[in-house]
Amino acid sequence: MTHTAVLSDAALNPGPRILCVDDEPNILASLRRLFRTQGYQVITAESGKEGLEKLETEPVDIVISDMRMPEMDGARFLEHVREARPDTLRLLLTGYADIQSILDAINRGEIYRYITKPWDDNDILLIVRHAFERKALEQEKQRLEALTRRQNQELKALNASLEATVQERTAELKRAHDTLLATNEKLKASFLTSIKVFSGMTEMRSKNLAGHSRRVADTARRLAVKMRLEPHEVQEVFVAGLLHNIGKIGFPDEMLSMPVSMMKGDMLGMYRKHPQLGEQLLTALEDLRGTARILRAQMERFDGEGLPDHVAGLAIPIGARILALASDFDNLQIGTLTQRRLRPDEAVTLILQNSGKRYDPQVVKAFAEIINGGQEDVAKEIQLTAGELQSGMVLSRDLFTNDGLLLLPADHVLDHRLIQQIMGYDVADEGRLKIYVRTDRRAA
Repeated sequence: MTHTAVLSDAALNPGPRILCVDDEPNILASLRRLFRTQGYQVITAESGKEGLEKLETEPVDIVISDMRMPEMDGARFLEHVREARPDTLRLLLTGYADIQSILDAINRGEIYRYITKPWDDNDILLIVRHAFERKALEQEKQRLEALTRRQNQELKALNASLEATVQERTAELKRAHDTLLATNEKLKASFLTSIKVFSGMTEMRSKNLAGHSRRVADTARRLAVKMRLEPHEVQEVFVAGLLHNIGKIGFPDEMLSMPVSMMKGDMLGMYRKHPQLGEQLLTALEDLRGTARILRAQMERFDGEGLPDHVAGLAIPIGARILALASDFDNLQIGTLTQRRLRPDEAVTLILQNSGKRYDPQVVKAFAEIINGGQEDVAKEIQLTAGELQSGMVLSRDLFTNDGLLLLPADHVLDHRLIQQIMGYDVADEGRLKIYVRTDRRAA
């Protein structure tokens, strides 16, 4: 009774499947015994023709074929397998040191590996295990590519929806302001909105990073204003804050949530290069070249011990000196620099202690004044629920979903249709949308 139950479970949960093709029955028997002990399902065929017939009816993950077989050799058989089942990994089993035969199998059958007879059981099991791991990685890659395509379509749909809203607002502004000025302001808003959407793509892969770039950008902007930078410099610092992690777009998921203090070897080397990669990604965009220079220098230290160029003091771009502090302040609190998340007051203390070392003393001074002075704009905004919104209200902050997806940019004027859409998103987010509107301004 117990044995029957075990067989039934195996039938319901089949393991990885291997097709072994060889004209020698004893070889097939040996392979079957070896692989079945590892939980693999083994299908056998004594010729290439029989193997192709079984491929038509049996799902197979890996094919292992002998090279020397009558009627159809391994190279020709594996070529047919590649044409019929391109996703099936192909291995060649050969007892001959025939380089030309192996090359034929590589060129025609595009084999993954070849195994020599007589084989070592541990070696062949390791090769097969690696083959299954590669297949799993390829399937995961295809899944992620499909996910990326789907998300891109969703972003296109969102942008299309936002574009319609932007056009409606542009028409309203044309009635109240000069047409050229209104159009120019709209282009700037659309550009910044696109940057905000793009900056959230990496953050969507890690729960810890949700909202990180927005908080860094806001802190950096306030510091730039406090230090009396020119308007275009303030804008560059703000955009740099939104995009400062763009160089991490190729990081594996586990790296995005791993504290820097735990990284070693190649992983640490990859992390240290992300500012340069961020610069490379933005350099081709003329309007973002200033931002690109800020990104490159964001890991430089005021004492000259930073990366990648080891510049010091005022030789570091002012935007990068601001960004370094703003980024570290948030990273210390969300646990991406050290294993322990610091409280805001602990993060402030650590930054003050590193004045003149990691950070520009003037930036630290401005930071201390902002922290001690509190939020300047608190009295100009109020937080509301979706049900409390009214037509004509103006958003004082960007409106995001709980997982970091941008819905509407700041300064957007709400109407009845948009409020209904916001209420729908709020229901999906279980009432957790954080909606801030201005108290000092309503649309006419």
